[in-house]
Amino acid sequence: MSVLLLADHDRGELAPATARLVAAAGGLGPVDLLVVADDPAPIAAAAATLAGVRKVLAVQGPTTAEALANTLERCAKGYQSVSASASSTGKDVIPRLAAKLDIMPVTDIVAIAGPNRFVRPIYAGNALETLTDPQPLHLLTFRASAFRPVAGGNAAPIESLDFSIASAAKLLAAHRTQTDTPDLATAQIVIGGGVSVGSAEGFQLIEKLGKTLGAAVGATRAAVDAGYAPNDWQIGQTGKIIAPDLYIAIGISGALQHLAGIQGARKIFAINTDPEAPLVKLADLALIGDLFEIVPQLIAELDRLSLASRTG
Repeated sequence: MSVLLLADHDRGELAPATARLVAAAGGLGPVDLLVVADDPAPIAAAAATLAGVRKVLAVQGPTTAEALANTLERCAKGYQSVSASASSTGKDVIPRLAAKLDIMPVTDIVAIAGPNRFVRPIYAGNALETLTDPQPLHLLTFRASAFRPVAGGNAAPIESLDFSIASAAKLLAAHRTQTDTPDLATAQIVIGGGVSVGSAEGFQLIEKLGKTLGAAVGATRAAVDAGYAPNDWQIGQTGKIIAPDLYIAIGISGALQHLAGIQGARKIFAINTDPEAPLVKLADLALIGDLFEIVPQLIAELDRLSLASRTG
């Protein structure tokens, strides 16, 4: 079964999530990566190095959801599966393509149980269902965080496709959060802050701990709605789904919506004043106390250990 996979990219660079998507799609057969961008050449070159990629298709064109759906439709012939990430882009593009092709998509896949059998979470992540897709063409979105990334070292051929894609939509502006922390969706360590952090200034303490650990920083929906953190930091059912090796939850009680976004975390460390909070009970390790006392002490101790290791 051949697979056409839409590559994730941002600011002219291949997104780290794409290596995880290739691992997911590779469970179905040979993977051809589709790169659509204003300047696809450097992105396609990076995509060609991913292990398991048979070839890279490069298309120069707009990246609105409408344009991407039209491009996938043009390229889908000859494939048994067309897939993308379960990110905001994939959630916008694949349903559009499904409507155009009159096909039911299978979304949020976390495991592949067979050539046409897929595992996906339901009930806000509290259960997993295994479903069979009997359609001749599968339209799929994968949760990148559920899969380990493939290695590099490949040298797949790059094929440039020359065709124009119509799009009535036009990108007017892009609003970004300036940060030098790792990508939230694929980071190995993530620190999340809740509404108990109290303010945007309070989140600076969370960011400082993140820089000390080289971790990504996230937030609950309540903290985002309160204006303490930007929208793209939101973790949860309506935000980003993460699966880090370590998740440090600071001032987070553990609403169901948030827990749905962190179920893939391998270890959870909670800092909270409430020993009965749902997330504290779920955590592998918890510190009960005031975050504004504990976090500065934690940062100071990490700095001391780092200095000690550098000085021998």
